[in-house]
Amino acid sequence: MANRYDYIIIGAGSAGCVLANRLTEDAGTSVLVLEFGGSDRSVLIQMPSAFSIPMNTKKYNWRYETVAEPHLDGRRLHCPRGKVLGGSSSINGLVYIRGHAYDFDEWESLGAKNWGYRNCLPYFKRAETYKFGGDDYRGASGPLSTNNGNNMQNPLYGAWVDAGAEAGYIKTDDCNGYMQEGFGAMHMTVKDGVRWSTANAYLRPAMERPNLTVVTHAMTRRILLDGKRTVGVEYDQDGQTHTVYCNREVLVSSGPIGSPHLLQRSGIGPAAVLKKAGIEVRHDLPGVGENLQDHSEIYIQYECKQPVTLNSKMGLFAKALIGLRWLLFKDGLGASNHFEAGGFIRSEQGLKWPDIQFHFLPAAMRYDGDKPFKGHGFMVLTGPNKPKSRGHVRARSADPYEHPEIRFNYLESEEDREGFRRCVRLTREILAQPAMDPYRGEELAPGAHVQTDEEIDAFVRANMESTMHPCGSCRMGEDDMAVVDSELRVRGIQGLRVIDSSVFPTEPNGNLNAPTIMLAERASDLVRGRRTLEPVDVEVGLAANWETAQRTGAPLRNVSV
Repeated sequence: MANRYDYIIIGAGSAGCVLANRLTEDAGTSVLVLEFGGSDRSVLIQMPSAFSIPMNTKKYNWRYETVAEPHLDGRRLHCPRGKVLGGSSSINGLVYIRGHAYDFDEWESLGAKNWGYRNCLPYFKRAETYKFGGDDYRGASGPLSTNNGNNMQNPLYGAWVDAGAEAGYIKTDDCNGYMQEGFGAMHMTVKDGVRWSTANAYLRPAMERPNLTVVTHAMTRRILLDGKRTVGVEYDQDGQTHTVYCNREVLVSSGPIGSPHLLQRSGIGPAAVLKKAGIEVRHDLPGVGENLQDHSEIYIQYECKQPVTLNSKMGLFAKALIGLRWLLFKDGLGASNHFEAGGFIRSEQGLKWPDIQFHFLPAAMRYDGDKPFKGHGFMVLTGPNKPKSRGHVRARSADPYEHPEIRFNYLESEEDREGFRRCVRLTREILAQPAMDPYRGEELAPGAHVQTDEEIDAFVRANMESTMHPCGSCRMGEDDMAVVDSELRVRGIQGLRVIDSSVFPTEPNGNLNAPTIMLAERASDLVRGRRTLEPVDVEVGLAANWETAQRTGAPLRNVSV
């Protein structure tokens, strides 16, 4: 293997695979990808319904864990990150949600120049092939295939959407299109029944090109600097340390935990943090590892009065039949992540765009598939989508095998605590509507006895979990705490960029895989020095009475919550 490349990409995840594909479109450009994980060929990765297994398997997951979270009764939370080709796109829940248009305008208002929705939309479209056809909002010829799984065949999905309308909310035809707000189908990254990770969509086709080299089981130790210029990378593989050099740039795509950790191990970060970890300060950049944020959620579960839920499919024999059908035909329950319906609402009047998200699941269990309800049940996963609490990622030493200190400070903000109270009460209202009457049984969690603010707060502290959407730890912007500029170049260092969700200034209003892929698509043009796609102005759907009402005003069944 050569020891000099034009570009070195660190991490073959949601962003790194996109970069590998787009940069090697130039036949005269040599690209090296370093990935600590291995192959993604496992059936447990490729079968959509099995996602909880790789998400909780050490072979495919970094198994990061937070320190004791002070506002969660001292609990330590699992923070899954993909350690495999495709990164987290190979172990995630496959949900395809772009975020609200105004999330990206918010980025621009915070200093991320030319990252408004009009700049991002063309790249969302370039990335995607939407099963139901392209339009002003959706793509029709991109590498990433998206659809609705089994098209909401289970009757509980339709009942959930109808209940949302009965509770006074909008029905939306496409939460990734004109109108995010409302209730409707959710989309997933699946093609012909197979998980369509960035490894499948972007990396595997690019690996046929002679100008791309992919090295797996490669642990990047540090980025090599000559003064303030990046010259290469040092990495371990098979018990040996190797050095490779770059002609142009090193592109860090190691994710919101791995990217700040690598920068810090390389001497780039807050001087006090580096000195405490025993790392030589090469470039004092105070924002590295700060501004860490994450979506979090709780489960609201009910017993189901009809035997139509997935709880009957939790036994070994039923799972074997699902797996066999998927192996033979790539269809059936194995071809879906089962998050086929959801919703986005505003929690109070005066909010311009939604701040609460719902994932509806026709089963009652934990997110990792553990401890399913013994009878039939369904649940709603919900949480505030614009968290105010902020945390950090901090290296403990220069050892790449020692995990960093991770602290999200979940629920530090009173706004976040109030957001969860609203999530509980508004979800109960929705599930109390007539459309759910044929199905709704006893409330299993939090339980009917949980009513007061104090009782809800206690339930949330004890049961809240990460939605696995960390971001923001290498924030893009122009102020002193920004880590990268609007072209994703590390401030003060030549030849080094960070390209992944760590650069997001704030959480988008939804799951993060889609906006991370969009970011890498646009970044690839910036890196190549190509003219970026022309901005596109489209209408953005808003509730007509958003300034004066929390919902559209349809009749609401009176319930005690």
